[in-house]
Amino acid sequence: MRMKKKTTAATSGAAKRRKGAPAARKSAPGRTGAKGTGTKAAGTKASTRGAVASGDKSTIRRLRAQLARAQARIEELQASAETDFLLDILNRRGFERELVRSLSFIKRYQASGALIVLDVDRLKPINDAFGHAAGDEVLKTIVAAISDQVRASDVIGRLGGDEFAVLLWNLSETDACAKAAALEEAIDRLTFVFRGSRVSAGASAGVAILTAHSDADRVLDEADRAMYVRKAQRRHESSG
Repeated sequence: MRMKKKTTAATSGAAKRRKGAPAARKSAPGRTGAKGTGTKAAGTKASTRGAVASGDKSTIRRLRAQLARAQARIEELQASAETDFLLDILNRRGFERELVRSLSFIKRYQASGALIVLDVDRLKPINDAFGHAAGDEVLKTIVAAISDQVRASDVIGRLGGDEFAVLLWNLSETDACAKAAALEEAIDRLTFVFRGSRVSAGASAGVAILTAHSDADRVLDEADRAMYVRKAQRRHESSG
């Protein structure tokens, strides 16, 4: 009889423990802790995304600034590649680019213009007698004289050596020829003193009219040929 009671008591205790087990699981702190950990993880992810977004914006700003500096440098190099450093005007490359652009404008809007090519007379004897520094001074003074005779919208370029070109807007052929003569006269009036000697240079000018059908190479060649005709004429006039 005693053994039967003990068995019954043990069975009853085990049953009570089984009934209490689910309640213990419900109140287990691990569940609540998991929820808290999930919230923290979500907050950390959101914070990380914000940091990444802020970093991306900073990177974009930095890259934009670098791109702007690179573009400015490219423009600076292009300008230097198209500029005559001695005279601070366009070199042949820069002038030809400007001429092509101007002809495109003339074709599109039916505008007009003229091209004058100038060749400086007697520059070589000045270089030979007084040195290239003297020749450089002559060229600088000639460019200043040309600038005084043209408008701010007109373009001056050095084609090479002692040859210059002037691109003039909205001129008839008569006005362009008159301007070429005025440029010759302005340069003819210049005098220079080197080592006590007074010398002059002079220039011969040729004209080509720009139209909607003009081509850059052809008008440069046309003005150049007209300049050589004018140079021969001036030599004949001075010898006569």
